[in-house]
Amino acid sequence: MPKLDLDVAERLAGDYAAVTAYLRRNSGLPGPRSNLELLSAAAELLPGDHARRLRTEAEEYLRCCGVITLGREYFDRADDRPAVVAELTGFAADDSWRVRESVAMAGQRIGDHDFEGLVGLVWGWLDLPDPLVARAAVAAICEPRLIRRPEAAAVALSACARATELLLALPPEARRLAAARTLRQALGYCWSVAVAADPSAGLPVFTGLTGPDPDLAWIVRTNRSKARLAKLL
Repeated sequence: MPKLDLDVAERLAGDYAAVTAYLRRNSGLPGPRSNLELLSAAAELLPGDHARRLRTEAEEYLRCCGVITLGREYFDRADDRPAVVAELTGFAADDSWRVRESVAMAGQRIGDHDFEGLVGLVWGWLDLPDPLVARAAVAAICEPRLIRRPEAAAVALSACARATELLLALPPEARRLAAARTLRQALGYCWSVAVAADPSAGLPVFTGLTGPDPDLAWIVRTNRSKARLAKLL
């Protein structure tokens, strides 16, 4: 795990050129894993004007650092919250999977401080037809630290069920597209997280996922292979 510089706060508060150079140099990219520790620090420490500029950058990691700060701006810009949600929603369908993951992480940061705010965000996303936005919804809510209470786990279960319905309702040609495959991949692990959070409520729902649909069969089979769910079954 990379260690953060002791003066990371000062480095992220410098002039924009110095900040982008620092983020670029320490991003961990190209490589198998980006620097998530620095990304988390950026979420808390980046000045708002820097974050806004970073969200316009072409470089993937720089954009991620700008996007994840929206989880903080959700609170800092309370009078302009619809605009923050709109930005998050737009980035949820970004071409970069890392940027999309930063959206989910921003949502989880919202949930850390305002779970009902995250619930509203999730259901708003699940009302939209874009599979990538639905993926952001389930990826954000299906985080173990957020769904330890039964009522929170119930939200995650319902979100997985709704996202699964959205996927299965797509016509065959749409299901072959990358966006639908991305949603299917997320549902291949999110169900197991939601069920493991409250097995007594989750297992009956999960075991009721039956039918001839090949995508549904894949989702069930993949979740059954996850250790967290395999030991419950």
